[in-house]
Amino acid sequence: MISLAEAQERVLAGVEALEAETVALAQASGRVCASEVRARLDQPPADLSAMDGYALRAADGAAGSRLRVIGTAPAGHPFAGTVDAGECVRIFTGGIMPAGADAILIQENATLVPPDRIELSDAVQPGRHIRRKGQDFAAGAPIIAAGTLLTPRHIALCASANHPWLAVHRRPRVAVLATGDEIALPGEPIPPGGIVGGNGPALCALAQAAGAEATLLPPALDDAAALTGLMASLGGFDILLTIGGASVGAHDLVQQALVEAGMKLDFWKIAMRPGKPLIFGRRGRQSVIGVPGNPVAALLCGALFLRPLIEAMQGLCAKPLPLERARLGAPLGANDVRLDFLRARMIQDGDELVATPLTRQDSAAQCDFAAADALLLRAPFAPPAQMGEMVEVIRMAAIGL
Repeated sequence: MISLAEAQERVLAGVEALEAETVALAQASGRVCASEVRARLDQPPADLSAMDGYALRAADGAAGSRLRVIGTAPAGHPFAGTVDAGECVRIFTGGIMPAGADAILIQENATLVPPDRIELSDAVQPGRHIRRKGQDFAAGAPIIAAGTLLTPRHIALCASANHPWLAVHRRPRVAVLATGDEIALPGEPIPPGGIVGGNGPALCALAQAAGAEATLLPPALDDAAALTGLMASLGGFDILLTIGGASVGAHDLVQQALVEAGMKLDFWKIAMRPGKPLIFGRRGRQSVIGVPGNPVAALLCGALFLRPLIEAMQGLCAKPLPLERARLGAPLGANDVRLDFLRARMIQDGDELVATPLTRQDSAAQCDFAAADALLLRAPFAPPAQMGEMVEVIRMAAIGL
């Protein structure tokens, strides 16, 4: 068996970001930028008023002064003339500063004096309430770095910089294949002795949330020749994820079928619980992950291996496990040779987090898994732990579960 850290390192070793493709700006959120984005114009494009009020010369802006209003400058309709001594222009937020003006008097500090004058109730300062040309960004300036996971904030920035399209890394294509004579998809007839397989839809959801295009295939039967042929036909996917049949029982045929279909096996045992019998290998540029069939093990392996692999293929850097510290809410016995991920409930108690392991830790117990909101880590050979001791936890949501 190898450690979790070594297994994660080997899964990501040598993985490169997939090629770039161009998408419409509105479709780019959630994608990873494939190249640096530079501004195509200045923002603001000119000196603009940041407030509704009057554009004037600061030299004329003493309190009590009276100025003649010679025009208006709403956003999108610049004033064509020049502001001279004793003059001002009615301006609105986003309006271009008229020539000759270097200050803004906000409208609250102006009193109308019919028919065409205002009186200042407060002095103005040069440059006050003006957004300068290029203040946000200048034409040619870098605004988004390559490798950035794009959010709606980045989309707004790129739109303002006049980019209707963006180059992003292609989404990894993932095939999800459950194996076993007993497996039926939700809503389909259940064979005698069979079960409904929830792992396939769940792992598809996890893959898609990580940024992949996931395809859920019909369950494969326990037939060695047919299984090998099916594996061989799935070489067009970037990642092949198999579910079940990863151990060494008489009906666990997946590993041999994968090898016969051209996969070079890297490892298949990890010192972790649940998730020990995980298969990993490569077939050309395709990465192959075989997760155990128990639901908790399958999803945990998906979060710890599939999700980081999908992110790496999109150009995102590997991140360490998002560990937090919490007080233990119940005593625990000594641990054995494997890193243990205990399902736990977590509450806030004043300034501290308290994590309490669930009573049942069966890797097939889906209700308990769904009810948990954290994973409590127990190091290999950890001694007994008493209630109140500090432990390491991972929030389920932090790893996509």
